[in-house]
Amino acid sequence: MMDNDFIYLDYNATTPVDQRVVDVMLPYFNNLFANSGSSHLLGLTVKESVEQSTEQIAKLISANTKEIIYTSGATEAVNLALKGIEKKEGENHIITVKTEHKAVVDTCSNLEQQGFNMTYLDLGKDGLIDLDELEKQINDKTLMVCVMFVNNETGVIQPIKEIAEIARQKGCFVFCDATQAVGKIPVNVKDFGIDLMAFSAHKFYGPKGVGALYISSELKKNMNSQIHGGGQQFNLRSGTLNVPGIIGMGKAAEIAIEEMQKDAQYIKELRDLLENSLLKIPDTYINGDKNNRIFNTTNICFTGVNSEQMILRLGNICVSNGSACNAITSKPSHVLKAMGMNDLDALSSIRFSLGKFTTLAEIETAVEKIRKIVFQLRNV
Repeated sequence: MMDNDFIYLDYNATTPVDQRVVDVMLPYFNNLFANSGSSHLLGLTVKESVEQSTEQIAKLISANTKEIIYTSGATEAVNLALKGIEKKEGENHIITVKTEHKAVVDTCSNLEQQGFNMTYLDLGKDGLIDLDELEKQINDKTLMVCVMFVNNETGVIQPIKEIAEIARQKGCFVFCDATQAVGKIPVNVKDFGIDLMAFSAHKFYGPKGVGALYISSELKKNMNSQIHGGGQQFNLRSGTLNVPGIIGMGKAAEIAIEEMQKDAQYIKELRDLLENSLLKIPDTYINGDKNNRIFNTTNICFTGVNSEQMILRLGNICVSNGSACNAITSKPSHVLKAMGMNDLDALSSIRFSLGKFTTLAEIETAVEKIRKIVFQLRNV
């Protein structure tokens, strides 16, 4: 358990900042407070630190440093990617997926209002898209294929490399929201064939308020800024850089590179223990593909149990019944609905997402309490 009374099983919503990250950030709030755009010695010193952090972040995704554009987080990065890409004459069609994060879904909705045509791909019960259907939907007006790497609610991993191969054969760009993937599993933008990719520091033990958009060198000239001002970051995202945030994100990236494999093995063992223990409760099942998913996430339907009531009764045990942007809602998850679930079962589902600070004792306590609550709610 962390240094409080909470058992935190909601790491897909956000992660605690690693103390090592906090430690490297602190000097940049006071002693090294200069603007990284200033030309004096202190400013140049800070600029060098930012460049070192950028090297770590680029290394994490196998990019080069000039392909990293800092943003306030993944949502801003998504907006820059979808709205900022230069549209050629007649290319007004974007293909995405019904289970995308609201940052993508709502931005696509905004583009529809501006005259874009959107295709929202269906999925199977496993949460995976049909690659043949994707290929069929691409036409000569298709500008971009937009598919998230790891689903934030189910943990399902889409076959991004295969998706990119199809898109490239058809002459389309590939944008990937990799917010739940970067820092957890190996992501190589070159190998996967990704043109644009959004990610955020606070999903891998870095600070909130800082994220990035990877823009391939080939595509950079085709991007238009969405925030204008001083022309920072190659004129693609103006504004004074969030230096402490960038320093923290760089350190989080460095730690992820070194410890990702070890953390994944540890967390998966705890996730599997939690999952197997809860599946012993009658009338429970996993939502989404059991094999193609990230190691830290399980989404379980407790048939006949209202998830809102369970969350309230769990008290100090932090879980969710959807995305963090609408985690407690009377509406069923759009992700689970898109996978073919009925409203009742979708409203009976809980997402558990673990992290490197989760302990065995926490899992055992959570399982015991959840079992009791499920039986209580079913017998009301």
